[in-house]
Amino acid sequence: MENQQLRQLFAQEDIQSRITELASVISNDYQGRHLVILGVLKGSFIFMADIIRQLSLRTTIDFVQISSYGALKESSGTCLLQKDLSVDIEGKDVLIVEDIIDTGETLSFLLEKLQTRSPASVKLCTLINKTGRRTKDLTVDYYGFMVENEFVVGYGLDFNEQHRELPGIFELVDT
Repeated sequence: MENQQLRQLFAQEDIQSRITELASVISNDYQGRHLVILGVLKGSFIFMADIIRQLSLRTTIDFVQISSYGALKESSGTCLLQKDLSVDIEGKDVLIVEDIIDTGETLSFLLEKLQTRSPASVKLCTLINKTGRRTKDLTVDYYGFMVENEFVVGYGLDFNEQHRELPGIFELVDT
């Protein structure tokens, strides 16, 4: 950690503005429907809290926790479901809220698990859509910002459980 610097990519004000836009689109898309919002822990908690406060919808909130990174900067490629959802999603519209979609391995794993529970629909919403290393073909329905291959932290995103508290989004740069 001592040989790393943070370079700001997105300021807190830009994030809040983008969340307002996303919440408006999501509210419009699900108008008159009850939406199950499924947050992927731990990274999504700040983004998810901010976005649900701006939705004009009835919602049910739940969380799952999947590990694939550990203390690494790259996914191990192996996903482990550490906390399963606790609500029934059969016949319901589900919006998965994620902090970052990188290779797509974690979301592919989760989508496969959720499809066995017969939801009416499942869409993806992520704060960061990282396209440079995508290995799975995913439709990201809503996203805050796109990055190519930067390793980002802040606003809930971490490296080895550090930097989640930062109010903006920063690239972690090795020096």
